[in-house]
Amino acid sequence: KFADGQPLTAADVLFSMKVIQCSAVRAPHLRNYYSAVADVKQNGDYEVRFVCKEPYFLNDLFLGGFQILPNHFYDPDGLIDTVPISSLIDGSWEKGRHADRVKRFGEQFNQNFNRNMMGSGPYMVNDWDNDVVTGQKVVVTRNERYWGKDVAGLPATGYVDKIVFKIINNQDAAFIELTNGNLDVNSMKPLEFKEKSWSPDFMNRFMKGIQYAGGYTYIGWNNAHPIFKDKRVRRAMTHFTDREGLVQNLLFGLAETVEGPIHKFRPEYNHDLAAYDFNTEKGLTLLEEAGWADTDNDGLLDKDIDGVKIPFRFEFLVNSGNQLRKDIALTLQSALEDVGIDCQVRELDWSIFLGRVKDKDFAAVTLGWSGGTGVAFPPDSYQIWHSSQAEDNGSNFISFKNEEVDNILTVYRQEFDQDKRIEMYRRFQEILHEEQPYTFLWKQRVATAYSRRYQGVNWYPGGPVTQDWWVEPTDQVYQ
Repeated sequence: KFADGQPLTAADVLFSMKVIQCSAVRAPHLRNYYSAVADVKQNGDYEVRFVCKEPYFLNDLFLGGFQILPNHFYDPDGLIDTVPISSLIDGSWEKGRHADRVKRFGEQFNQNFNRNMMGSGPYMVNDWDNDVVTGQKVVVTRNERYWGKDVAGLPATGYVDKIVFKIINNQDAAFIELTNGNLDVNSMKPLEFKEKSWSPDFMNRFMKGIQYAGGYTYIGWNNAHPIFKDKRVRRAMTHFTDREGLVQNLLFGLAETVEGPIHKFRPEYNHDLAAYDFNTEKGLTLLEEAGWADTDNDGLLDKDIDGVKIPFRFEFLVNSGNQLRKDIALTLQSALEDVGIDCQVRELDWSIFLGRVKDKDFAAVTLGWSGGTGVAFPPDSYQIWHSSQAEDNGSNFISFKNEEVDNILTVYRQEFDQDKRIEMYRRFQEILHEEQPYTFLWKQRVATAYSRRYQGVNWYPGGPVTQDWWVEPTDQVYQ
């Protein structure tokens, strides 16, 4: 059952796949994993059959693991009830008789999904202040109707009756809230971990754990930008970036540099890739080969591009409230100034920042990907690196386009021989290493502080499992 007591049926499974396939819904990052689906057939209330037009070696994972949304909750007016899923898959709905209904559904879903939630999991939203952008907190309470609480092998509801997620957009402010006793659990910046979490008072109130973040941090170069179209320029920028220095000076060693998107403990990882060293001379040589020189002795490199002399000047975007990303940009800015490049760092509010990135209105940006570099499952990098994902607000917002990479990523998905997939992905990493569409920075270790009131805390490499946590009745402070 869903949290409101309504039964979860095959109709909800069909509806959920319609949502994924509907191009009016802003979910290109998710949709690409279901591109092999040709049709979905419902047989009664508890059976669904997926028909695929091509093989995909991760179909079992994705078709067996997507989130089931309640039809009655997310489409109360039945706007897409009669829309064939085949028309959503092939896009023919846009010119069909259902076009207006589908567009209305997409608008409503996009507007309301982050403001009003319901599922069938162990917790349910109890109190929602607007949404995650403007709200102050999100409160979830234990779902006593959770269907899996008595099923062996499935996640339990846990011991905690209520969890309050406070929305704090500034990391420094969040640490102050933690030390003031207004938070029980919070991740810490490396500086906070190294210099502010070892006092007797802090140690008496909090325990600490460290885990590897499930992703990596990078500098993304807009590959469609006139300056960064040339891979030699992008490679030079990586040589100008003191990645090891950043790890030591900004992260106090709580990270390790990476050369690509694949986790080093995966068999697909290419161990033969030589690290890009911090080497100004190599960078300048690459820029000279690419035609950059200070022809007018004004201290800035320049180049004739399409008949116009262009100075090597660009804007580096960072989101406000994230000092680490700002420090990355400022450190690179200083290094580039020494070689005749004007890097202008611009800090933007998160919503404006995301809008600029989505519109590809940037030259350089620092961001991070979570999840996709994990160890448990084989990687699939189609979402981020295939050229098709550079369109329609896809995740390839840096506009990286390479025919060989496209072919590898497409064939890889249909290959069931692991050894062949490994060979393909090692070649894929070689191409990325040569092209440097990103300057890959590091995989970070995240330090988290949590109240000593909590019992049953086990810290695994990927972090804790909070369902195991509990508090002695004498230590409970919330009602």
